[in-house]
Amino acid sequence: MTGFRAFFGDRERTFRVAGSHIAELEAQTGVGIGTLMQRVASRNVWFRDVSEIIRIGLIGGGAEPAEAARLVETYVTPMPIEPSLYVAMGIIGALWQGAPQTEVQSDATA
Repeated sequence: MTGFRAFFGDRERTFRVAGSHIAELEAQTGVGIGTLMQRVASRNVWFRDVSEIIRIGLIGGGAEPAEAARLVETYVTPMPIEPSLYVAMGIIGALWQGAPQTEVQSDATA
């Protein structure tokens, strides 16, 4: 499964959503993966969509669950939504389209 790389928080990280993580993402957001993709693509998202895509993407990319939760709490929750939305778009896009690893610069670093 293709991953997505982006600068997030304090360094560049790998994000990946695959396998059982898809079911977890659906459970946490309350919608199927297709609906979630549509919401992200249209930017008509719930905040939880963005934070859960990033949290689960971090876990799929190799972060421990506690570390992923801490990173989201530090670099997503208190920050403007748009930079995190771009990271979430990259993560879900890599899952949906199988895009090659891509990098984006996130302002979610403070």
